Amino acid sequence: MSVTQAASRDSAVVWTVLVAAGEGRRFGAPKQLQPLGGRRVIDWAFEAAAEASHGVVAVAAAEHIPLLRAGAGALAASGSGGVAAGEGPQVIVTTGGATRSDSVRAGIAAVSEGADVIIVHDAARPLAGGALCAAVTAAGLGGADGAVPAVAVTDTIRHTDDGALDRARLRAVQTPQAFRADLLRRAHASGGDATDDATILEAAGGTVQLVEGDPDNLKITTPGDLHAAEALLAARGAPGAGVPQRRGPDGSGSGPPLVGIGFDVHRFSDDPQRALVLGGVLFDGERGLEGHSDADAIAHACCDAILGPAGLGDIGTLFPDDDERWRGAESLALLAEAAARVRKAGRRIGNIDCNVVAERPRLAPRRAEMQARLSEAVGAPVTVRGKRAESLGALGRGEGIACWAVATLF
Repeated sequence: MSVTQAASRDSAVVWTVLVAAGEGRRFGAPKQLQPLGGRRVIDWAFEAAAEASHGVVAVAAAEHIPLLRAGAGALAASGSGGVAAGEGPQVIVTTGGATRSDSVRAGIAAVSEGADVIIVHDAARPLAGGALCAAVTAAGLGGADGAVPAVAVTDTIRHTDDGALDRARLRAVQTPQAFRADLLRRAHASGGDATDDATILEAAGGTVQLVEGDPDNLKITTPGDLHAAEALLAARGAPGAGVPQRRGPDGSGSGPPLVGIGFDVHRFSDDPQRALVLGGVLFDGERGLEGHSDADAIAHACCDAILGPAGLGDIGTLFPDDDERWRGAESLALLAEAAARVRKAGRRIGNIDCNVVAERPRLAPRRAEMQARLSEAVGAPVTVRGKRAESLGALGRGEGIACWAVATLF
């Protein structure tokens, strides 16, 4: 039974697996996280996938999960509308495998069982628009087992042993690639490995149709590719593209940055029912901090660190402690609101680094959880480190907790 029989063009459920687990060894850093046109490389790829899909599964290295989960969630919520009647797509971020094919399999496992078509797209291809995703999907719905974009080879290609090849018969294959969901699942069940999924499908007996690719759909492999992509985005008139950016020798970085410093301190409460919340994480069995909201000193310091360089005042200005609306408020939600206002003001949050001074509780066992929750709220990586005051002053006597936060904005 063809996909056309299984689902019409209007009713077909489309999901995309966005492959973003690469280490970027040739690039020198994870290329999918590099700045491009005021965003990250993966953000452009995600936007194209979201436009064509009911759901997107981003497959990432374990250490990048919190950052990508925050970034992808923010994009989905900001109006990167999927094919589902004006709604953003469902977004899932999961851990990749040792090889590209292993990562794709991890992504497929997270795709809805109700999917009719699965698109596989490389996060390192930021210039593939939603139209290309739609084109390969339409080819799949037209009866092909799989459809891949391909462009003519313009260089002379030589085989190391057999000399020059007939380039008229050669095509360079790109992503996104679209497949009948049931056939792609079956093909990957064999555990095969290849540089693209069309090859795995063909090895399992499937047929692949070539559709016209986009010569501008380059894959970011070297730092020079970032500059080329920047120029192509500027030529398209993409907002934020074409602005001169300061990059290091490896192509990373963006500048000049704005730096903000935030500080917050709270004494411990005498109320035995007061809960201790730090970095959005509840510490059961610990004394809570005194404050108008939940007194999360880490979240409060992060707020001031990003609001200051954006020219938006401080947390007391936005969420004053004499306003009953904020009594008992979840500070992580306040931080998410502050981050949204910073972005609305035209600033991109690069990262936040926090130093927390506390005699108790021990933060190390919950640090990864705090970092994940803070990063999700901010939409950028947040790191947390705990320090002791070595019995010096009120903090050293364990009378409260303080946090210093430093943020970079672009």
